[in-house]
Amino acid sequence: GNEKEGTGTDAIRVETIVGRARSIRRDALRVAFFGLPHIGGTYTLFRHLRDGLCSHGVTVRWLASGREQAEGLRRACLAEEMRYGSIVAPEETSETRRAEAIVEHLQNAGYDAVIVNVLADRVQTNVARYLQRSLLRLMIVHNITPGTYAAATAVRDHVHATVAVSPRIRDDLARRYRFPVDRLHAIPNALNGCRGSVSRKPRRDGRLRILSLGRVEETAKGVFWLPRILGLLQDLPVSLTIAGTGPDQDELRRRLQRFGVRVSFLGDVPPVGVSEVMAGHDVLLMPSRFEGFGFTLLEAMATGCVPIASHLRGVTDFVVSHGRTGLLFPVGDIRGAAAQVRRLAEDRDLLERLSAAGAAAVAAHFRPSDMLDAYAGLLLDLKRSPPPISPPYSMHQWRMPAGLRPGLRTYLPQPMKNFARSLLERAAKPTPSGPDAPVLRDHA
Repeated sequence: GNEKEGTGTDAIRVETIVGRARSIRRDALRVAFFGLPHIGGTYTLFRHLRDGLCSHGVTVRWLASGREQAEGLRRACLAEEMRYGSIVAPEETSETRRAEAIVEHLQNAGYDAVIVNVLADRVQTNVARYLQRSLLRLMIVHNITPGTYAAATAVRDHVHATVAVSPRIRDDLARRYRFPVDRLHAIPNALNGCRGSVSRKPRRDGRLRILSLGRVEETAKGVFWLPRILGLLQDLPVSLTIAGTGPDQDELRRRLQRFGVRVSFLGDVPPVGVSEVMAGHDVLLMPSRFEGFGFTLLEAMATGCVPIASHLRGVTDFVVSHGRTGLLFPVGDIRGAAAQVRRLAEDRDLLERLSAAGAAAVAAHFRPSDMLDAYAGLLLDLKRSPPPISPPYSMHQWRMPAGLRPGLRTYLPQPMKNFARSLLERAAKPTPSGPDAPVLRDHA
């Protein structure tokens, strides 16, 4: 592989699999991407792979199954995405029959490979252990939670390779979960160039426009910290826009009610509208407890919207260089987050410098061509020389392994889990930065 700059810090470099993409055109592949269309990072990756890998001779289609998935697609108002994939057994609720329908569909539709997105769907994740030997299996791990890692470990020996979307995930899987390093690859997500075609337009009235974009959910996204942060900024001319929907939207609306017209709710933003929304704001505020990569950070930086985000080791500090392309604060540090917002509200020259540097960093270090070359090269390598994996189970043996079943952590009170996550993340050793930082290599 060729060594590639992987971050805007010029400090962390990730070697990805590139340079073999052209030859894959002679070896056409049909790939099923396990997952349902939705507004979020996993499906953004699908769209990039679908649009970009076709020039390499790789056809990528999404695949989902079951009644719940079919209803979810209808609720998401993304029915137009049906032309890019399939829902099998759309009226089925039984896990076993859903799994059987997936296996049968893969065989009949002539797929060569599957991409398993860990926990995008529990049944589909487990199906990787039951597929016919001839199907290549590539697993992508999108998040840093213990539950995600447990699920990935449950199917680890039944996939030919695993992709981590950030250095943190790759290192955690290798060091703590015994993933073979020769089958573990770091391929950072990238941003389609057209997504950054709209640039931020500063407001003449001097008001700092803050945006929260994504799933409105407390456990992962920390959205209930937003009212507390805004409460520390009432002396400043700032506004907050909430873009997205989720299970905690009603409670968040109630908590933000006291701020009146300073807060607005946009609801879901379709992918084609993200750049426009980003360009209409100065700051993206992302107080997440955990992420796997943070596509939203790239989307903000590409338009000149400056990210202020929780410092997640090997994740947000992989995308954002603190003080150069954005600002970071310790997880759950409400005063720290408010201080960073205040810093930009009071220093507009710094805001403009970070804005320009962020857009340049995305263009330089998160190029779609690098990501697509890496995936194309990996798929070609697997097709030419698939490594041995554990033999598949018979569908008569269908069961959920421990890593895909609710564990003891599931029964802990949510506030306790949230507190523990924040405490552990803040106590973790920071990722070294600067010119002397160690090189993180992908074992290709």
